[in-house]
Amino acid sequence: MGHHPFQRLQTELATLIDSLPAESQLPSEPALALKMGVSRATLREAMRSFETQGLIRRKQGVGTFVIGDVPVIESGLEILESIETLAGRIGLSVSTHSLKIEQISADEECALVLDIPVGSGLTRISRLILTDGRPAAYLVDTLPENILSQQDLAAGFTGSVLDLLLRRGSPRLVSSRTEINAVTATSEVAHLLEIQRGDVLINFIACLYSSEGQVIDHSLSYFLPGYFKFHINRRVG
Repeated sequence: MGHHPFQRLQTELATLIDSLPAESQLPSEPALALKMGVSRATLREAMRSFETQGLIRRKQGVGTFVIGDVPVIESGLEILESIETLAGRIGLSVSTHSLKIEQISADEECALVLDIPVGSGLTRISRLILTDGRPAAYLVDTLPENILSQQDLAAGFTGSVLDLLLRRGSPRLVSSRTEINAVTATSEVAHLLEIQRGDVLINFIACLYSSEGQVIDHSLSYFLPGYFKFHINRRVG
């Protein structure tokens, strides 16, 4: 029995990607679709899985590039640690880019999550995390102003709200509840992460709790799948 045409296409693409050095550009989609004898829609669908594995990346309006082997940040989900801490463990340099710090007022949704009155002052911190100069994650943290102000951030913010709060020591942090989803990138997030709108991302929505049971930080994290591997050790129930 012959291979399913889609599997054959993926095999051919895998061979092509493997044969090219890192940072090299793949032929344009129309040229590649023609060469492989498939429609552009089929080609794009096949390419998506290579993108999810972190083997290639599409830059809007520029083209598709081979990434080569990327160092993967691996983490167990049992202990909450910052990307900086995890990257440091494998000797990977991470940096913060496109840092945006805003003072906003709590809308109904934020007020509900953080258990504060509507209109309360909030500090919102959004930034890109680069590994080896490439976007790997986009993080947005929202905290009550009295927990973290712009002044607090002026004093040596390295990109991790968690690390800053832990260094400060108060309020005492005890736990985090995280919801994990696979989401497709909005145009805003896609633009920042230099991917295509609709590409798949790992999304964490988390609440960080103090010893008093107060929500200290509500965070949204978008991870490019090729750069991160998460695992969890579970007891058999």
